[in-house]
Amino acid sequence: MANVNGVRKIAMLLLGLDAVTATELMKGLNPEEVQEIAMELAQLDASDQRDPKEEARIAREFHGVLQKKVAQRFNVKKFLNEALVNILGSGKAEEVRNQVMAVTQRKDPFINIRSATTDELVLALEGQHPQTTAAVLGELAPNKCQEVLSHLDEQTRRQTVRRMATLDQMTMDMKHRIAGMVNERLNKFKGEVLPEGREQTLRRLAVVLSGLDHKLRDELVGEINKEDEESCTMVKNLMVTWEDIPSIADRSLQECLRNVDVGKMAVALFEADEDIAQKIRANMSGRAVSMLDEEISLMQEPMEQEVIEARDEVVQPLREANEEGTLRKEK
Repeated sequence: MANVNGVRKIAMLLLGLDAVTATELMKGLNPEEVQEIAMELAQLDASDQRDPKEEARIAREFHGVLQKKVAQRFNVKKFLNEALVNILGSGKAEEVRNQVMAVTQRKDPFINIRSATTDELVLALEGQHPQTTAAVLGELAPNKCQEVLSHLDEQTRRQTVRRMATLDQMTMDMKHRIAGMVNERLNKFKGEVLPEGREQTLRRLAVVLSGLDHKLRDELVGEINKEDEESCTMVKNLMVTWEDIPSIADRSLQECLRNVDVGKMAVALFEADEDIAQKIRANMSGRAVSMLDEEISLMQEPMEQEVIEARDEVVQPLREANEEGTLRKEK
């Protein structure tokens, strides 16, 4: 805490938080450290020299440190698979692993199911009673549950969700039987992936067409339009996606980003891949980047759909330039 810059960083981080969260973060500090930070906060407030850009940078740095800490957590699976062998030898280690798994599964029959991929789960649950599907989805993390639900047909999805509302009435014996059956099916589909969806197929076609001469590309797109207008629209949109931004030439990107609303850009960049974020920032003016950082520091965490819509709005000028034949990509 003797490092003044360190104290200033902490104070600037706290300035971007609400009072309750800031209080929670400071609970583990001793009184001298709290006093030091409080004095720094008071000086920042009195000087009226808050720097939103710097506060946003510090918040990102803090987030990066937290992510590294999570990545360095004790790896139980690695311990069971490697460390035990070194300590006990392969034979005894296998015996201990089996005992651990048996005890764990008795306490939590869904433990192996949670580690399955979304594709494996969808394939294993295909054709199963909605009650079975509901029991499994009720044990998954929210994100994975949403992914599996999105792959179910509409009728199965409705029936499954209705049954998820009454999972508290399911006995432990029934949960064990369902988990056992699903585990058997998962073993059959280990490593399997779902068939390619329509969007993936059209994306491959879009990538092929986008590499053709502008005139020939438009002729072929026109042929698709004669057969299916909806597919034609999807193909044109999939010629340029958010993930393609790093491959866009700087001049083209600069021209297309010029009129994008800074608020929308802030939402679009929420949890964006680093290469995409860096490409966008590198092709914005210094003033625009400052405005963007200020917007990011002030905005609330956006909903997933808001991020999707914002990214689509950012990409739209690129799609229009591509359709006009003026979009350039890196060589």
